[in-house]
Amino acid sequence: MVAKYLAPLGVAAALLVAPTIGAAQDVDYVAQVEALGGDAKKGKKVYRKCKACHELAKEKNKVGPHQVGIIGRPAGIIADFGYSDAMKDSGLVWDVETLTAWLSTKSKSYMEGTKMNFAGLKKENDVKNVIAYMAEEGGIYDAGTN
Repeated sequence: MVAKYLAPLGVAAALLVAPTIGAAQDVDYVAQVEALGGDAKKGKKVYRKCKACHELAKEKNKVGPHQVGIIGRPAGIIADFGYSDAMKDSGLVWDVETLTAWLSTKSKSYMEGTKMNFAGLKKENDVKNVIAYMAEEGGIYDAGTN
């Protein structure tokens, strides 16, 4: 795994190191994910809806940008991906609150001008579970090395 991300150690193991890696604005994103109470195993199944457009385990862009280190990452910063101006200029950080809102809503309703066309997840537990999976599989963003 590239140094700018906390390797996907699993959420429990990440608790030991995440607060020390200089995540964006020193927010403990792992604690946010833990407090959400999602089930990563169930989230893996939900993430199948995302796999056609996003890669979570490696830094490879598809129709959408890769999601390695997505938790805590500022939106629109993957250098080799063609984001919409709306996303690049959004100022969003993909924390639990933002991801919950984004995943629960039609993307074009959440952010006018985005290229992403996603209908949203209807079940609250699906949102919690997929965020837990994204944290466990994709890791936590490390702003200190990007």
